[in-house]
Amino acid sequence: MHERDLVAALRAELAAVDPARACDRHALAAGLGRDGAASTRDAVVARLAVRLGRGRREAATTFDWASAQEHCRTAYLRGRFLARGSLSLAGGRTHLEFVVAAAEAPVLAGQLREAGLPASWRLRRGRGVVTWKSAETVGTFLRRAGAGGALLELEARQVSRAVRGDLNRVINAESANLTRAVAAAGRQLAAIDLLEGDGRLARQPYLVRLVADARAETPEATYGELADRLSLHRSAVQRALELIERLALDHGAGLRPRRSAATRPGSAVRSGLA
Repeated sequence: MHERDLVAALRAELAAVDPARACDRHALAAGLGRDGAASTRDAVVARLAVRLGRGRREAATTFDWASAQEHCRTAYLRGRFLARGSLSLAGGRTHLEFVVAAAEAPVLAGQLREAGLPASWRLRRGRGVVTWKSAETVGTFLRRAGAGGALLELEARQVSRAVRGDLNRVINAESANLTRAVAAAGRQLAAIDLLEGDGRLARQPYLVRLVADARAETPEATYGELADRLSLHRSAVQRALELIERLALDHGAGLRPRRSAATRPGSAVRSGLA
């Protein structure tokens, strides 16, 4: 479901809520037309206005927020959202705002705060804009207002987006690890070649020579795999290879990876080596 379709489904679900109490119907009608503007922004709101007996542009219905019950306040806010609200899901962020008369903005923000739904407000091109940028607050409002189905779809989208983000981060990290591992293996193989050529490798302790032989035979192996093969601790393998690199660098020669070993086709080094 595309973003526009989801928002349309949400509005349709809210407009389909038919209050059983007369006081809730009165509150909903007040929310739809309190500022004297048309209640017919779209077809679903137009049908709701007709059901409530507000097919014509009548004088705004008054609503006494201070003395109203919670269920009446919820109906009123549902009407304000249908008449003056919009929901944006762009960029993975949930953003809901009411665009109202400038004088109403601080009043509506105060009402939302009393309802446990704190919002910010500002003036924009002469209009008042009351905004929720918290996905949790938007979800609480939609749940109270009766948009349970659309809210489930919205939450599923948020979870899916979060999972994709986590997966991308893991893939990027693995790719970076792989790049470092290939570079490390290339340096180690070049160092082994250098030390074998000048005879210094043969003068190293047995463990260092053992690890060098294993690296030369399996350039694609990780530290952990080399350790398992040699029945050593991973740290011992890593220290031996680091020593080999230091010895080669002390000789003053540049180390160049051997294409025939570390970077030859088909011998990719897996992440976790370095």
